[in-house]
Amino acid sequence: MKQVIRGAQVYINNHLSKADVLMHDGLIADISPVVDCSDAQVLDFNNCVIFPGLIDVHVHLREPGFSFKETIAGGTAAAAAGGYTTVCSMPNLKPAPDSPATLQEQLDIIQKDALVKVVPYGTITVQRAGKELADLEGMADKVAGFSDDGSGIQTAELMHKAMLKARSLGKIIAAHCEDMALVRGGCIHDGEFAKAHDLPGICSESEWGQIKRDLVLADITKCKYHVCHISTKESVELIRKAKAAGVDVTCETAPHYLVFNDGDLLDEGRFKMNPPIREESDRLALLEGIKDGTIDMIATDHAPHTEEEKSRGLKNSAMGIVGLETAFPVLYTELVKKGVITLEKLIELMHTNPSNRFGLGSPLAVGNPADLCVYDLEEEYEIDPATFKGAGRATPFAGRRVFGRCKLTIVNGKTVHSI
Repeated sequence: MKQVIRGAQVYINNHLSKADVLMHDGLIADISPVVDCSDAQVLDFNNCVIFPGLIDVHVHLREPGFSFKETIAGGTAAAAAGGYTTVCSMPNLKPAPDSPATLQEQLDIIQKDALVKVVPYGTITVQRAGKELADLEGMADKVAGFSDDGSGIQTAELMHKAMLKARSLGKIIAAHCEDMALVRGGCIHDGEFAKAHDLPGICSESEWGQIKRDLVLADITKCKYHVCHISTKESVELIRKAKAAGVDVTCETAPHYLVFNDGDLLDEGRFKMNPPIREESDRLALLEGIKDGTIDMIATDHAPHTEEEKSRGLKNSAMGIVGLETAFPVLYTELVKKGVITLEKLIELMHTNPSNRFGLGSPLAVGNPADLCVYDLEEEYEIDPATFKGAGRATPFAGRRVFGRCKLTIVNGKTVHSI
């Protein structure tokens, strides 16, 4: 069946143009000011904007092994509701995807239940235990890259081996950088809020120390290196200098690190994640990193937990918040509407750069898959976790007023979200 989206602005070649978008057999068949729609279903979206499908390279879908937290069906419904058409699923699962056989368990569920495109990571080490390399070669053709997300690789020797192997396979190492010797049971950033509330803190060096180590190794091995969820000013500066020196490194941050500092914390589980929300100087450095290109992309680190797991305050709640359904409206409201970055820059961070680095998704162009989302940028509303499509409800953005509602998401020409 042919469908045409009519009446919207279309994001093409880094700018918006008024055009119709014709879809047929899962592909974009035409993008023109006026498309012949005599034999097509017409979808009217006046005063809306059509974007290429958003891409999130850091999402926890919890299956297999933790379906009591979330399922691939529920997690991808949340992705679709946020305008995402492609996500990369993290490997802290049971079983961990450390071999073709264990990876296949996840791929089977994806094939059966996913509403959007899901490309998993394979682990770096067997069972994410940090002792010996997983079967990287056996998984290489089915994964976005390799990560032990949730755990940092604690020894330089093992990371060096992983980088050499990944380079030989042409794959990315996506590193969760966390030196456990420096974490010491911390629950939030080791700053003024932690001191005032007598809570154990997580120092910034626990993140940037491993990044500093890994950048040296990436330079030596010539591996494609990607740093997950950076949160500190030191991390930004280290990556900035490494890029200038020619190291093949990219990185991501998350919306909550760009909006909040630790002075905004409440003693509630919805403000607890790893790495933690840090100081205002860190937030400002992250914004500078966004603007100057040091930070390549924004990922959500969407990490659902049960209500009970997130009800124990900052000290005892599980680490992780949800973000797929709030990321674009929060960033559009806080960064674009306030003049921090342009809308074009936001799409670069949420589509173009992750697409280019990980080889995922495609721009809006004739002949490409019809993977797109439609946003009403003028609609204002209050974020209400009770309306989320995914199982997770813990978000620090609850109650926040934002602009930008996802009205339609299409994957391979199929509608996966519509309101």
